[in-house]
Amino acid sequence: MNSLVLAFVGDAVHTLFIRNHFATDKFTAGNLHKICSAYCKASAQSEALKKIENFLTEEEKEVVRKARNAKTHDAPKNAKLVDYKRATSFEALVGYLYLKKNQERLDYILNLSILD
Repeated sequence: MNSLVLAFVGDAVHTLFIRNHFATDKFTAGNLHKICSAYCKASAQSEALKKIENFLTEEEKEVVRKARNAKTHDAPKNAKLVDYKRATSFEALVGYLYLKKNQERLDYILNLSILD
């Protein structure tokens, strides 16, 4: 599947994961939006990829590589190009795992990505 399509799906999956993770009674909707925005922006996704890179399989590394090298038609608005490319790679990996229905691996990668 096209890397940018994987990234499109992965963006939605990642956003839903972050929203579910932080959706508790201790946050208002406004606070949740700020928290989720902080985790779902390009620079944060780029950092998430750095956290998980050493844990990826060869197949997953190939998905990341292809997505990083994909030609994008949109210029990043609020991000450095390198962060935008890495974020797209992270999203593509998430989309790939989701579409392969590899829920256990997807959960592992997403949880690993938010650890400090």
